[in-house]
Amino acid sequence: MLQTTPIAATTQSHVTREISDRLQVALTTHLTQAYSPELSKTLRLFSATEVADLFGTTGQFLRKGHAEGSLPEPEVNKNGRRFYSGTEIKTMRQILEGSSRKPGKYLPGRRDNDRLQVIQLMNFKGGSAKSTSAIHLCHYLALQGYRVLAIDLDPQGSLTGFCGIQPEIEFEGNSIYDALRYEDPAPMPECIRATYFPGLDLSPAQLILSEFETETAVYARKGVPFYNRLANAIETVEADYDVIIIDSPPSLGFLTLAGLFAATSVIVPLTPSMLDVASTQQFLEMTSAYLEEFENSGIPIVHDNFRFLITRDDPSDTPSQQIVSLMRALFQDRVIGATALRSTAIADAAMLKMTMYEVVRSEMTRSTYDRARSSMDAVGHEVSNMIQTAWGR
Repeated sequence: MLQTTPIAATTQSHVTREISDRLQVALTTHLTQAYSPELSKTLRLFSATEVADLFGTTGQFLRKGHAEGSLPEPEVNKNGRRFYSGTEIKTMRQILEGSSRKPGKYLPGRRDNDRLQVIQLMNFKGGSAKSTSAIHLCHYLALQGYRVLAIDLDPQGSLTGFCGIQPEIEFEGNSIYDALRYEDPAPMPECIRATYFPGLDLSPAQLILSEFETETAVYARKGVPFYNRLANAIETVEADYDVIIIDSPPSLGFLTLAGLFAATSVIVPLTPSMLDVASTQQFLEMTSAYLEEFENSGIPIVHDNFRFLITRDDPSDTPSQQIVSLMRALFQDRVIGATALRSTAIADAAMLKMTMYEVVRSEMTRSTYDRARSSMDAVGHEVSNMIQTAWGR
């Protein structure tokens, strides 16, 4: 039971500390109960219809494969309906790819000489749905058969929380900070862990990651470069992945700039309001100034793509649609054609630290679920096409 006695009048630092301590106790108590080991996050099962859609096939095709023994038989419920785990979906993709006449049909990832795709999501405007967009992309791409690594560069650890690890509670093992720190950095493979979502690994974040900003200011005076630390860490594991998704902090500090140097493409999530557009313009102006400094120092940063993603889009809201139209008129194909809808389904799932690929359709209003899921599928599909185009396909 939390103490409810009034906070004694004292210095502001003591007041702030006491408030912080009370919140820490409350969060730790809640999260320990909600995410105890026996309640660790797991991925739901997928129906045969969902799996057929993921593979671009039919239910009859799957049934034939099971009958012939070429595909492993999944769980069958009492009504005779088949349900597949994420691991079974991954295994089936590997089997089908091996027998397919069209390379990449079931496993669309890298081939010989394909460059690792590193996609950074960045914006310093809060509420842009940056982390929500990042985790939906991770889940979509993993379900499509890509080998995905999520890197959480935000000390607040939102993406880490979505992956089933609570940064508010001390967890064992290394985080991305350990790979980036200046004193005795850990090998990047030791800073990555598998998630409950097959095909998706995570390099998590904790609050200590914010120390990278302070340490970089100190080491910069010693002539130690910061910008390539993440890129160098990624290079040691690039053979294990097709795509890396980076969730940046909502600021333009050393972490975001290190992400920019490592990235092959950048996506800027943007909600369609004039306030957010103005804030994003200032952010990009600052980003441009920093990139110019890099270029003047002989350190070019080149990206395959720089795209805007409209998030929390409400097609029925006229003022917001005017902003969407303005962005498309100004930047044309730099604005991703699909938008992430403003939806109670997405918001409710995010409250549970879940995506539309984790929630069960029957537990929501089906029309609401279908609209939200279709929205995120469309965004993921365009990003997948962006990746394939970068590989010359």
